[in-house]
Amino acid sequence: MLISELAVWSAMLGGLLTLLALSLVDALVNRTVGSVRNLWFVLVTGASCVLVTGLPEVLFPDLPAHLLLVLKASLGPLAGAMALYFLGNWLGGVREDALVHRLTAWGGALVCLAALVLAVVASQTAAAHFVSLLRVAAVVNMVPVLLAALAVWRAAQLGDPLARWMGLAVACLAATVCGIYLRGLQVPGFGLFTWVLTAVFTVAFFLVSTVLVLVRNQKNRQLARLSRLQAGAEPATGLITGSALLSQVEHVFWRTARRQGECTVVCLYLSNLYEMAEPSGHGAEHQILATMAARIRRAAGFRCVVGLYHPRCFVVVLSTDKHAAPASETVARLRSMATQAVAVMDEAEAYHAFVPRLGLGVITVNPASAESMDVLNDAERQAMALVGEPGADTEHSNTTQPMALR
Repeated sequence: MLISELAVWSAMLGGLLTLLALSLVDALVNRTVGSVRNLWFVLVTGASCVLVTGLPEVLFPDLPAHLLLVLKASLGPLAGAMALYFLGNWLGGVREDALVHRLTAWGGALVCLAALVLAVVASQTAAAHFVSLLRVAAVVNMVPVLLAALAVWRAAQLGDPLARWMGLAVACLAATVCGIYLRGLQVPGFGLFTWVLTAVFTVAFFLVSTVLVLVRNQKNRQLARLSRLQAGAEPATGLITGSALLSQVEHVFWRTARRQGECTVVCLYLSNLYEMAEPSGHGAEHQILATMAARIRRAAGFRCVVGLYHPRCFVVVLSTDKHAAPASETVARLRSMATQAVAVMDEAEAYHAFVPRLGLGVITVNPASAESMDVLNDAERQAMALVGEPGADTEHSNTTQPMALR
C-alpha cells in the first residue's frame, strides 16, 4: 500500500474513532437503548469499513490472515443487517408503519443469515478463491443499502421530518460500499482520487447518521420526560405545586439555616389570568401560565425553588448568604420580565396582547425559625394587596402598557 493511500485510510480511521468516542460519551451519559444502539452501530459498521480497505494488515502484519479473510467476507453484510434493523427502529418501527418494519426487520434478518453463511463458507475457503467470495459479499452488502433507501423514501413520503436527511446518509452509504469494495477487490482503473472520495463519503455517512440518531434520541427523551409528569407538578407549566412545593421550601429553609444565610420568598400574584378567556377562548390561561413560568424560571435561575402556589400565584424562594448576590437583583429581574406583555393565540390563530397585572410580595426571613406555610401566606397576602391598588407605584408593583404585536 502506497504512503498516500495509507494516509487516506488512516485519516478515515481517525474520523471514525472520533465519532466512536462521541457515541461512547453519549451512551455513558444518557444510558438509553438508542444511545447503546448508536455506539454498537458505529463500532461494528466502522470496523467493517476499515477491514475491507486492508489497513489492519498493513498496520499490524502479525494478525492472523485467515481470520481477516473471514471477517472481510462476513462483517460487512452483518453490519449492513444490523444498520438496517436499527434504521427501522429509528423510523418508528411497527407502530409507525408496518411496511417499513417488514422491510427493515425481515430484510435485516435475511442479510444477517447471508452473513452467517458467508462466514461459514469463508472459514473453509482457501485464500486463492477469496476474491470470488468477496464479490458475493459486496453484492449482499448492497441489499441493505437498497432496502434502507426504500424505507427512508417511504418514511419521507409519510411525513417523517428527518427521513430526508437520512436519505442523504443512505446515499453516502451507497458510495461508501462501492468504494470500499472496489478497494478490497483491487479493481484496476481506480486510484488515489477514488479512495479520497470513498473516505470522505464514509466519514460523511457516519457523521450524518450519528447526528440524526442523537437528534431523535433527544426528542424521544424529551417526550418520555413530558409523559412522566412528576407527582406534584402542574401540567401546563411543569412547576411543583401543593405538598411538593411546601416540601421543597422547607428543604431550602433547612439548607440555608445550616449555612447561616437568609431566605427571600417572592410571590407573584397574577390577578387577571382569566381575562383572556372571552376573546381568545378556553385554554388561553394555559398559554399564559406556560409563558409566565418560563419567564420567571429564566429570571430566577436554576438554583432556587420556583413553584405554583395556586394558578394565580407563582412562588420563588431565594437563598442568600454573604457570598451571594443580594435578592433585590433577582426581584428586579422578576419584576421586569414578568410584567411584559404576552402574545396569546386564539382559536382562529389570531394573536392578542395579554398585559399581566402583577403584584409582588417579597418577604425575607431567618430560615431557622420560619414556618414555610406562614411565610408563603404572608407573601401571597402582600402580593394581593399590592395588585389590588389601582395605579399603585410601589417598589414591587409595576404597571405596563400593551405591547404592539406584529
